[in-house]
Amino acid sequence: MLTDLIRSELDDKTCLPMLIRFNKPYGVLSQFTPEGRWTGLIDHIDLPGVYVAGRLDADSEGLLLLTDDGQLQARIADPRFKMEKTYLVQVEGMVTQAALNQLSRGVTLNDGPTLPARASAVALPADLWPRNPPIRERQSIPTSWLELHIREGRNRQVRRMTAAVGLPTLRLIRTAVGPYNLDGLPTGSWQQV
Repeated sequence: MLTDLIRSELDDKTCLPMLIRFNKPYGVLSQFTPEGRWTGLIDHIDLPGVYVAGRLDADSEGLLLLTDDGQLQARIADPRFKMEKTYLVQVEGMVTQAALNQLSRGVTLNDGPTLPARASAVALPADLWPRNPPIRERQSIPTSWLELHIREGRNRQVRRMTAAVGLPTLRLIRTAVGPYNLDGLPTGSWQQV
């Protein structure tokens, strides 16, 4: 009887979905197989049966979630659930209040208007890792940083939003998806939540 109870508890624990948070470096695809000049997740994560829950472009960095549970994957990735995503964005030019106001109201892109975002100017984080390769910088044009919170997931949406307000994105780092964040996770490493 006690053995059956212990076995039942172990079975319940093994049924819990696995959720992995990964700090994706620049140049890594949101898929396990490499393609062209980009590397794949297989170079960083050697876990069978986990799948990406929401994409992050190869030229973007930061939080990527992976899970072995299809329902959890859908809740995280499906735009219908509108899970908030937070981005740290280095842009070309100086962030102005007018640009922040535009982003906060939503901007019109070629595929329609975006939902209102939460946007704020921020300082360069002291604990930010260097990007490899470094971003291109022009001596005559300053760069600045902003934090952007969105609830959509259109293709290259953050880059298109900042460009629409006159601030081309130079570096894009996703720092959070819903309640999950990077919390000091070094670039290129992963951890089970």
